[in-house]
Amino acid sequence: MRSRSRLLNPDAIAPLEASCERRVRFGELDPMGIVWHGCYASWLEDGREAIGRRYGIAYTDFHAQGFMTPLKHLSIDFVRPLRYEQVYTITAKLLWSEGARMDFAYVISDADGQVMTRAESAQLFMTLDGELLLEQPAWYRAFMERWKQGEVR
Repeated sequence: MRSRSRLLNPDAIAPLEASCERRVRFGELDPMGIVWHGCYASWLEDGREAIGRRYGIAYTDFHAQGFMTPLKHLSIDFVRPLRYEQVYTITAKLLWSEGARMDFAYVISDADGQVMTRAESAQLFMTLDGELLLEQPAWYRAFMERWKQGEVR
């Protein structure tokens, strides 16, 4: 049986990846002394922005081309809690998609590499006027073609 990811990515195009390191701040804790669940969406965005900066597909790049990429889906699996002053790394991967969307997978790991959180998100394409696009914008499609050809790594 073929895996779901293989069905979505028949050419097995490797994801694009970026990471950033952070330290849990006092203001991110809940009364139990662990990171409040609401902080995670912002942290995942740090990973998404790291990918954008690294590969030239940041929010400002989309905006300059006349597009925005609103969040459609967010799913978070809390594996282990993070605590005050704990150093962690957010690793974000942009997954190959032929659709009019950007799919991301995330792992938050501690300083020893132990997985603390797994997550995924999807973003759609819209014009700045709010029109939902049913195809990738030409500018992004050109980026995808360079990725597929191995010019983006």
